[in-house]
Order: sequence, then structure tokens, then C-alpha cells
Amino acid sequence: MRFTIIIIGLACLRANLLLGGDQPVQVDVLVHPKSKQQTITVGGEDADIPGYTCKAIQQAVDILSTKGGGIVRLNPGRYDIIGPVQLTSNISLIGSGSETVLRKCDGVKTSFIVDADYGELKLTVADPTGFIPGMGVEIYDDNQQGGWAVSTALVTSIEGNVIYIDTYLVRDYDADDNGTLSNACSIVSAVQTEHVTIRDLVVEGNKFTNEYLNGCRGGAVYVHKSTNTVIENVQVRGFNGDGISWQITENVIVRGCEVSGCTNTGLHPGTGSPGSLIEDNNAHHNDADGLFICWRVQHGVVRNNQFHHNARYGLCTGHKDSDMVFENNHIFENGSDGVRFRYEKSSNAPHQNTFVGNIVENNGLDSAEGGFGFSFNSPAECVLLKENTIRDTGGGTQKAAVFVDEDGLPMRMEKNKISGHPKYQ
Repeated sequence: MRFTIIIIGLACLRANLLLGGDQPVQVDVLVHPKSKQQTITVGGEDADIPGYTCKAIQQAVDILSTKGGGIVRLNPGRYDIIGPVQLTSNISLIGSGSETVLRKCDGVKTSFIVDADYGELKLTVADPTGFIPGMGVEIYDDNQQGGWAVSTALVTSIEGNVIYIDTYLVRDYDADDNGTLSNACSIVSAVQTEHVTIRDLVVEGNKFTNEYLNGCRGGAVYVHKSTNTVIENVQVRGFNGDGISWQITENVIVRGCEVSGCTNTGLHPGTGSPGSLIEDNNAHHNDADGLFICWRVQHGVVRNNQFHHNARYGLCTGHKDSDMVFENNHIFENGSDGVRFRYEKSSNAPHQNTFVGNIVENNGLDSAEGGFGFSFNSPAECVLLKENTIRDTGGGTQKAAVFVDEDGLPMRMEKNKISGHPKYQ
């Protein structure tokens, strides 16, 4: 009897295929038990968790992480952030739009008076005042304060002037080289996760009271060693560092976000991040670039964005950043070049990038020498500029549509519209 049932089942499947069914067969509950995705609300008397703090949000995340994931829904209100909200796999953090504001607390810092060594979990500091357990911190000195050299952690305990942290230090830090502990930290983070969504909320960096946080180790929103992350309709304002930073990732979507007033770059993908989709964002009035494409950002799409009024470049790319498509972006009125190809030797240059349908205009506002629409400073091969509008409409700050440095290579140009530049077309 069992053998007969199997034969009949296979025959039905075969019949479906022969009849031209192009939809996959839907099997209900074959491997995993079916369960409804759980939602926990945070913020206010009627919420599941009433607090307006990062601790309240983290409590919701931690509960859902034991159940395989779910939705943390933030009600309207201002949430005080002393340490990063640390998301785990299969968690969606969803706010109520512009009425949900996650605001970084005021900054505090101190020097440490005993060297802080690689692998340690504590720091002996001059003054622990202002630090509390649960607070996010960074550790650095004059020689170890850039890139991946900074350590980040959470405070776990304080005893006298000894501050304990939850993560091993990644470098040796010398007290005599201005060794510093500050509470600079990300506001929302997803580290070593899969299938995380961050959506419909505002992140305020409170930059004037906080220390700078390097973009490799953090950002207002920070994703690290993660796959399949969606950041959507998030507004980032005034963070002392990068607005949205994702490092060592696959398949990150950043869509519909506005990032402004950050002291470094607005959007910062890097350190090997293939498959990024960056679309419909507005990155403006940041102190460096609107979009800083760092190292090994490949096979991604950047489309329908606005990059404008940033102090340096609208868009910058470089080290092994290959096979990217940039389409229908508006890049305008940035401080220097609209699009900058950083210097790299040939083996590391950003090859095989395509720019199609972009408007690049009136850049070079903050430079005494002006800027260029496109500036090529590395021997990048197989670069295509197609059907772009590259123009200066009267200010004369964008000196030329395309500049090729002595270290650069000519690119292929097709059907671009170029006009109004004071030196060269």
C-alpha cells in the first residue's frame, strides 16, 4: 500500500510537469514546524516592553533570538542609546517612521593609565565617571586609531577605576601615547547575522558631544560579517563618523535612506562586500563623501540616488572595486569631484565599472581649484560612461566633464551630453 501511494504521488508530480506547470510545487510543512512570526512592541505603556532605551530594545531582540527571530516594533518616541542595539539573525527592527528616534547619549571619555594589551578584557583608567555597564565604548591611542586598529566593546562592570569589557582588545594600546577610552559606539549594529531588516526609523548621532568612531569598526548603523541585510527608510542625522557602514558582507540592500550631517561619509560599503544594492537614497552635507566605496566592493548596483553637498566627493571608488553599475544617479554640488577614482596600481584598480544615465553637475564648490565631473586617477580598465549628462550650468566650479590623471587610463564614452565647462568639455 505504501509503495502504491509513492508511485501515485510521483505520477501526479510528473503529470503537473507535463501539463506545463511553471510554478514550483508547494509543500506544506515538510522539514520545519510551522510557526507564526512573533512581534514584540517596545515603547510606551501599551507596549510589550514599555521602556524608551536601548536596553528595552535589546530585551526584545534577545527574547526573539531564542525563538528563531521575529519583529521588534518600535512605537513613536525618543529612545536613549548608551550602547548599540545588537541585532541577531532573522530579526526585523521596524520603527514608526520619523516619529521613532534613536538618539545617541552624550559623549564621555578618559585616558587609561596602564597599557591596554591585545586580548585584555579590562582597562585601568584615570577617571571612570560617566561610564556605566551596558555602555558602548571604543579604545585607541595615537598610533592605533584608524581602520581596523580601534577596538569596540560593551562595558560589563566597573570596579574602582577598572572598567571591564565584553570583547578582547584587538591591538596593544599604549597609555603613554594618549591611550583613550570613549563611549563612541554604533547606534544599531548587525554583526555576524543573516536576514536582518532595519526599517522606518531615525538615528540621531549627537555628534557635537561624541568622539569620532572609525567607519571600519562602526557607524550610526553598522553591519559586519553579515549576509542578506536590508536597511530601508532610515534617516541618519549628525553622527560623528559614517552614517551607514557595512563591512565584509554579502547582499546588503540600502534603500530609501537619507544620511546627512555625518563627520565622515554618508554610505560606506567596504572590506569585501559583493552584491550590494544601493538605491533611492539621499546622502548630503556629510564631511567627506556621499558614497565611499572602500575595498573589494564588487558586482553591485548603485541607482536612483542623490549625492550632493558633501564636502569632498559625491562618489568615490578604488581598491578592487570592480564590476559595479551606477545608473540614474544625481551627483551635484559636492565640494570636489563628482565621481573620483582613487589611485591604485593596475592590479588593484577599479576595473569594469559602468556609469549610465547619471547627471553629474556643478561639483567643485568647496575647492579653491574647483573639481571635475569624473576624475580618473588609477589605471582602471574597461570603464564605460554611457548616456550621462555631465555639465556646469554657470558657476564654473566643475572645470571639466572628465579628467584623466597621468596614472589614469582613458575610458569608453558613448552618447554622453557634456556642456558648460570653463576649461574642457
